[in-house]
Amino acid sequence: MRLRFIGKDPESGDHGCPAVWVDEETRELVIQGVTADAGTTDRTVRDSPLPAHESVVRLPQRMIPLLREALDGADSG
Repeated sequence: MRLRFIGKDPESGDHGCPAVWVDEETRELVIQGVTADAGTTDRTVRDSPLPAHESVVRLPQRMIPLLREALDGADSG
């Protein structure tokens, strides 16, 4: 697996942080984020079931530029 690091939350400092990578082989995005609270998860499962092997994460708005960069990188493969 070849993951290309795109970036992390610019406000996270040295602590655990939301971050995004692109898998160079599959062109998939790999996202680390804050685990959503129970209320958010309860709301999301109304629209899409949540299997045991998946989770709901939140990314701050300031991560949007990094997601765009990751999407562009995934498209350019």
